Amino acid sequence: MASDELDFEELLKKYDYNFQKGDLVKGLVCGYDGQGVMVDIGAKTIAVVPTREAADKDENVETKLEKGKEYEFLIIREEDEDGKFLLSRKKVDFAYAWKELEKAKAADETILGTIAGIVKGGVLVEISGVRGFVPSSQLRSKETDLEVGGKLELKILTLDSQQNNFILSNKKVYEDSAVEARKNVFSQIEPGQVVKGDVVRITDFGAFIDLGGIDGLLPLSQLSWRWIDHPTDILKVGDKIDVEVIAVDHDKQRVSLSLKNLEPDPWLEAEKQIKEGDKVEGTVTRIKHFGAFVEVFPGVEALLPHAEVVELQNKKECILEVGNKIETYILKFNPTDKRIALTVEEPKSE
Repeated sequence: MASDELDFEELLKKYDYNFQKGDLVKGLVCGYDGQGVMVDIGAKTIAVVPTREAADKDENVETKLEKGKEYEFLIIREEDEDGKFLLSRKKVDFAYAWKELEKAKAADETILGTIAGIVKGGVLVEISGVRGFVPSSQLRSKETDLEVGGKLELKILTLDSQQNNFILSNKKVYEDSAVEARKNVFSQIEPGQVVKGDVVRITDFGAFIDLGGIDGLLPLSQLSWRWIDHPTDILKVGDKIDVEVIAVDHDKQRVSLSLKNLEPDPWLEAEKQIKEGDKVEGTVTRIKHFGAFVEVFPGVEALLPHAEVVELQNKKECILEVGNKIETYILKFNPTDKRIALTVEEPKSE
């Protein structure tokens, strides 16, 4: 056999390959032409990466695939009659990006997505070249408050490469954060602590105070030592206040708070200054069917029974109303139970 024939056989052996469609191969970027990017993958002829398979519309092909560098490619068409293979770089990027997304979903990680479009029913986002969808129900903000190019913190709800189904949630990021915050607060909070909070909601029976991840209840009875008709008498939404923790229910994740516990107990001072038989002047704070409550010392209410109210009205020829100032006598004083009974007539000394 002639030496040139031997050389040709050796050359054929050098290119003894079995590349097939779907194979992942490494290739060296040789240059660029009108078709796309030329790549040496070790075949008889240079393989081609069409421009559409090399980079996105807004990307520069020569920057994405630099000449002289080696990259991984996917064979999307086996060699034609000229011996050329068609390759894709975008599909490789997509496959790697999808794997990273699968890892993020498994770890329940928060990822950052770019808003690619706002459509009916939600928002299209792009993450590492992969398009996903965030339904309106999973958005913390309204679609009208978002804009293309903006960023969203997201968690993956569903990820199915076979169906190309990629659904995300923006709301879940904050919900999970709130759950974690609640756990942290409950692990640190205990009765007797004085904590700072923001008034976030007011109801007839009290106010809810945000303690940094959980809302504690400040009941109407714990607002002040004085009688309060409604929490709005002394609070408004947005107020920043100090409160004392008086009870923590870890099972139901509830916290009860007190504002009045941060003030001196007026009954202790009243005990020093008031005794049974004393004549006192007070202000009517409430009138009930069983009697009238009278503030006889700052923050200390006493009860004037109904029969005594009637006697006072007959004596004064008037109808007792809230806000009236009246003079009465201390009939009974029980500082331990915080109870005082009043009478219109001066008690007879024994």
